[in-house]
Amino acid sequence: MTQLVASRNQTMVTEFLFSVFPSLYEGGLLFFILLILVYAFIISGNLVIFVAVQLDMALHTPMYFFISVLSFLEIWYTTATIPKMLSSLISEKTISLGGCLMQMYFFHSLGITEGCVLTAMSIDRYIAICYPLRYPTIMTSKLCLQLTAGSCFCGFLLVLPEIAWIATLPFCGSNKIHQIFCDFTPVLSLACTDTSLVVIVDTIHAVEILASFLVIALSYIRIIMVILGMPSAEGRHKAFSTCAAHLAVFLLFFGSVAVMYLRFSATYSVFWDTVIAVTFVILAPFLNPIIYSLRNKEMKDAIGRLFHQKRDARAQK
Repeated sequence: MTQLVASRNQTMVTEFLFSVFPSLYEGGLLFFILLILVYAFIISGNLVIFVAVQLDMALHTPMYFFISVLSFLEIWYTTATIPKMLSSLISEKTISLGGCLMQMYFFHSLGITEGCVLTAMSIDRYIAICYPLRYPTIMTSKLCLQLTAGSCFCGFLLVLPEIAWIATLPFCGSNKIHQIFCDFTPVLSLACTDTSLVVIVDTIHAVEILASFLVIALSYIRIIMVILGMPSAEGRHKAFSTCAAHLAVFLLFFGSVAVMYLRFSATYSVFWDTVIAVTFVILAPFLNPIIYSLRNKEMKDAIGRLFHQKRDARAQK
């Protein structure tokens, strides 16, 4: 039940209600089963990729290092939202104000970090293909760690002022969030005070997204130009294959995020808002392990060796 406290003639909201989830007997159980299977695949798929990269010496390269970091982030990115979605499908659909702020913080921090890591991956591919002779001296282990640390620093620092500001706002009246997780716009719409600063928030998000998008897009324009200029068809195919997975993840991730956060005053129906949210909260993390494993021979071989080692270890016991 929604908890309310009286303060200065206002009824202050301390819990929010997710209104878009069906009840248990209206399809909630079916969605719960589907979602828990998807979540299990996301966790196990990304965990296998992370472990395979860490244990297989053949994958100790900058490209696979960033893939392993991305897989690690995906585990926590989905854990920030999906467990609460699962509970909302079969039981309690409310979330406390503190829990809502925490969910927004970790979801957006991890999302921004992923965007930065994808940007670092595009820089890695740019140097590997455009400057292959200088690649080993530029993309050192130290630089990879610095780029990863910088991505985490940006991700977890940029969202803090926003969350701190929202935490100071009073919420009264309706407590219904018309979304599958706590997000800035649905939550700010419930504040009983002026939230015109949301325009600044949208602008900050737009700059963050566009900056990463431009770096990746320009990198791949240059990469494609270099690849097309290669005299060998085999060389072109190999170069394209190393970039295809990253490019697919980039388009899926930034495409859905751009539709959600670069719309400013444009509004969608609750249905389309939910569909877009499902795309980058559930669908993109679900497809990433498939893209990185099934379309990559080296990754498939490494995963195969990982499972063979486990099977051999059990046989020896």
